[in-house]
Amino acid sequence: MSSLEEQIREIEDELRNTKYNKATSLHIGRLKAKIAKLKDEAVTRAMKSSGTGEGYSVKKSGDGTVVLVGFPSVGKSTLLNQLTGTKSETAAYAFTTLTVVPGLMEHRGAKIQILDIPGLIAGAAMGKGRGKEVIAVVRTADLIIILGDVFNDRHIDVLVKELYDAGIRINVPKPDITIKKTGMGGVRLNTVGSVDLNLEEIRTILAENKIMNADVLIRGNVTQEDFIDAMIGNRRYIPAFIAINKVDLIDEMSKKAIVKNLTKQFGQSPIMISAHSGYNINALKDAVYDHLGFIQIFMKPVGAPADMEEPLIVRAGSTVEDVCNRLHRDFVERFRYAKVWGNSVKHDAQRVSLPHVLADGDILTIVTKL
Repeated sequence: MSSLEEQIREIEDELRNTKYNKATSLHIGRLKAKIAKLKDEAVTRAMKSSGTGEGYSVKKSGDGTVVLVGFPSVGKSTLLNQLTGTKSETAAYAFTTLTVVPGLMEHRGAKIQILDIPGLIAGAAMGKGRGKEVIAVVRTADLIIILGDVFNDRHIDVLVKELYDAGIRINVPKPDITIKKTGMGGVRLNTVGSVDLNLEEIRTILAENKIMNADVLIRGNVTQEDFIDAMIGNRRYIPAFIAINKVDLIDEMSKKAIVKNLTKQFGQSPIMISAHSGYNINALKDAVYDHLGFIQIFMKPVGAPADMEEPLIVRAGSTVEDVCNRLHRDFVERFRYAKVWGNSVKHDAQRVSLPHVLADGDILTIVTKL
């Protein structure tokens, strides 16, 4: 019997040789579902394999966690040292980092945990090169920096594929799809908005996962891949951006060519840096802060002026309840009301409740029961 990897390659070859049209859409959906199921099985098997070493355990801290993902010797440890001052061992040979090294970067009032992990290699999603432990850490991240260098920028494509194969979806919103298994009645589809997927495609995809009866709700347009991801159910949706290291070792023309190629391929312009010299490190810090979607909230104690010197850093979309949970575990239970000054309210000192969504620069007073 062929291995999982061989089965995946055979189906991928068949998929590449099948031209998409209405007549083949069901077959293509079935092939994609088969590939996704086999890859998920391979990754799960790799994650569960005993191996010879222990897994990596890292406690999350700060306002957000960022993971540096790259091939060995791309400069992750040097970059961590540059961003945080953490002493991660560096050397000009592969696999220097054999464990996860955390560091704390402070920038624009935020405290951001940066993790230097062992380098990924091709096949990491299937467990090669301690890939199972590394991928497990990446899946917990709030942001991924995909780090390449000027001599191996083609590695970026390999890294993106490994993340995808491991069930990590970068820079895409989670599709609004609900699949509820039922005991009978076949597959029933309800949609909100324009949806290109038809009921037969959905039945075919679900059948590959032995789901014959289900209520399906789709809001907004989705692809076959989106629906398969929802069916598998273990995907992680994480923002990411690309940084290219060692730009101090090439000329300006070569630098522009790399930026052009990667922008065309991935739809985003990479940040060109030198971890060794510190070139463009502040721009990288700004990118980390912006991609994490931080906003600043200024706390105002009852009867006292607001503290405009040390803002509370929270993620965009945070509510008054989220802030209460950050400040003290009893605040939600003892909550009476809050007052807000700023862009999230119609007038200053407006009374709001726990579900109120805050905006950047808001001033907040929380009033609790005694």
